[in-house]
This record gives sequence, structure tokens and C-alpha cells, in this order.
Amino acid sequence: MAALRVPVDGVGTRRTNNLFYIQLNTREMEKANLQNVMSQLSEIAVEYGPKLIGAILVLIIGSWIIKLLIRGFVRLLDKGGTDESLLPFLKGMLGAILKILLIISVLGMIGIEMTSFIAILGAAGLAVGLALSGTLQNFAGGVMILLFKPFRKGDFIEAQGYMGSVSEIQIFNTILKTPDNKTVILPNGGLSGATLTNFSTENMRRVDLTYGIAYGESIARAKAVLNDIIEADTRILKTPDVPFIEVSGLGDSSVNLAVRLWVESSDYWAVFFSMNNRVYDEFTQEGISIPFPQMDIHVNNVEA
Repeated sequence: MAALRVPVDGVGTRRTNNLFYIQLNTREMEKANLQNVMSQLSEIAVEYGPKLIGAILVLIIGSWIIKLLIRGFVRLLDKGGTDESLLPFLKGMLGAILKILLIISVLGMIGIEMTSFIAILGAAGLAVGLALSGTLQNFAGGVMILLFKPFRKGDFIEAQGYMGSVSEIQIFNTILKTPDNKTVILPNGGLSGATLTNFSTENMRRVDLTYGIAYGESIARAKAVLNDIIEADTRILKTPDVPFIEVSGLGDSSVNLAVRLWVESSDYWAVFFSMNNRVYDEFTQEGISIPFPQMDIHVNNVEA
């Protein structure tokens, strides 16, 4: 059994007491610090607890309201006949805006200062907008086209010097297919703000034709031949106006007859080419001369 050493000079006793006091003071300081931390946490909980709970409730309820608003917005667009390709974009844009506003409101409820954040966000948005001005213009033009529908997929249009059928309407560009099967990509920015002709909007179109006959030919006989050709073509409509055939002018070498016909839009080109073929054949068969530019040269012999 080991012997217990007891200091006899009192020095060891003092050292032992000092260590005891140091340990005691350390425990008291730790206890005091813990109480201080708990007190601060309690104050923070009292001050920010209700705000945090309110912010969480606002976030939950706000998210639910946003879903209802987006659902109602989509239904409203469906009833309005909005293009299907535009629905996902509008839905996503509305959701993003509402969620950003909700987050800013929740952070403001907690006590976070949002003025500087909003200013930075606005400056960043301005810089991005200036850098992408052309792209944003095309984007805005695509939205306007899809909303107001000056033309639809499959329509035959003329715009910016090009003619063709609309193959696809994208958010930034519109793609045309020309009659000779070329693909033309038109930026929506210029397309939405420029003059555009849509040949497919109306169900009927008027075919304007002009035929020349030689001077000395019977105008009445030429009109009768043209009228017989028109009557034989069932694609030519009698409404809204009956076919029009009249003299439109007296040219240098011909008497010009103007012919105005109404047809279904889908029959326009077929009737146009068919009429030219039939008129040439019928005029030739009936002996009606179709003039062409001629030059008469007179040679005078002058004796020296």
C-alpha cells in the first residue's frame, strides 16, 4: 500500500489551495458565460422569434397563394386563346416575379435591410438589359407576336422583303419557308414593328389580271371569250363581286383589258396560272391577236 505524502512545510498546502481556487474560479466563469449566452439567446428568441415565425407563415401562405394565382392566370390565358408555345414562358415569368417579391417581403419582415439589395439588383438588371438590348428587343417582339397574333403557323406572309409560309414562331425568331423551299429566319424585333402583309388572313382573295389585244380587234368579242373562260372555271366565285372585265387603258401597241376575279385563298395561284394559259389558248383559237412590242424602221433613199 502506497504511503500518502503530506507536506510538512506548508508550501505544498498553499499550492494545493491555489489550484483548487483556480479550478473553482474557472468553473464559475464558464457557468457565468453559459448564463450570459443563454440570456442573449433568450433575448434574441424573444425579439426575433415572433418575426421568424411570422415570416415562415407568410412564406408558406404566400407560396400557396402564388400557385393559385399562376393557375388562374394560365386558365385565363387558355380562355383567351393564347398560343401554347407562349404559355410556359408567361407562367415561368409570373412565378419568378411573384417569388422574388415574396422572398423580399419575408426578409424584410425578419429585419434584413433590403434597400441596398434592391438597388444592386436594379443596377445589375440595367447592365444586363443594355448588354442584351438587341436580344431583348427580339424577345419582346416574339411575345407581342404570340400575344396579338398578326400571323399564325402556316400563314403565307410578306415581310422585310421576303415572302413565304410561316414554318415556326419562336420566342426570338420567326422561320419562313419560301415557295422555292428556302428557309428564312426573321428576327422578331423588326418583324413585330414593321409593315407586314398576311395573305392568309381572309378566306377569299382577288386575282388581278391584265390582257392586251391589238388595235382593231373587237373588244366585245374579247370580253365574251374571257367571260366564257371564267364561267367554265368553278373555282372562280360569284361573290362578293361578279367577275369584272373592262378596258383599263390604251397602251402603245395594245388595248388593255383588266380582269378582276374572286377566289378562295387556297386557289389563288392555281387560278392565276390557269387563266393565263386558257386566255392564250382561247385568244389564239378565236383569232384574237395578242400584240407584242414592235419597231417600224423606215429607210429613205436620199440621192446625193
